[in-house]
Amino acid sequence: MNLIYSGKTKDVYELENGDYLLKFKDDVTGENGVFDPGANTVGLVMEGAGRAGLSLTKFFFEKLKTAGIPTHYIDANIEEATMTVAPATVFGKGLEVICRYRAVGSFLRRYGLYAQEGQSLDAFVEVTLKDDDRLDPPISKSALEMLGILSAEEYATLEKLTKEISQVVKDELAKKGIELYDIKLEFGRINKDGQVVLIDEISGGNMRAYKDGVYIEPLALEKLMLAAD
Repeated sequence: MNLIYSGKTKDVYELENGDYLLKFKDDVTGENGVFDPGANTVGLVMEGAGRAGLSLTKFFFEKLKTAGIPTHYIDANIEEATMTVAPATVFGKGLEVICRYRAVGSFLRRYGLYAQEGQSLDAFVEVTLKDDDRLDPPISKSALEMLGILSAEEYATLEKLTKEISQVVKDELAKKGIELYDIKLEFGRINKDGQVVLIDEISGGNMRAYKDGVYIEPLALEKLMLAAD
């Protein structure tokens, strides 16, 4: 295996057959020892977070496969904390797509003059650049097109998939009495035709979920979601 990228929460290896292997770490994003899925730095280490994140990712990616929603997922090895995926090309130098159901986090910090904390949002989708130096700035559809990061058609697909994927996650959480406040997704292009698909992961580390108004930590979320009924 050839290490091609070491990220905040996982390492990426290229396999001999051209597929990629993602190695999940126990690092999670946050600041000052407090977890924050919207942060752009590693804030703390949670033992078991890698396997927990992968377990939940496997659960959700297989749900999406059943629903006919395209992803880069091939298979996963929970014990090794690894996931095999199809090679994908990111948009520009990477985008993050957030779907928001409640006004919290950076949304509230930006729009607090008009928004009330926790108010309902109608699956609001926003895109940010993966740019640590500039604190992952939001970017509009027009700017994405003008800067050649993606086309209008790709943006429409990205927005549609974001809402579909987020709804699947929201519905699955609701079965356990858990409410999804927001979720951060990543997308890329695969195959020769540049099909837009979900990449990376879906875990407690990239969403805010609450039960009875209390925030659920990533490890606890995995246990709640995968516990037998």
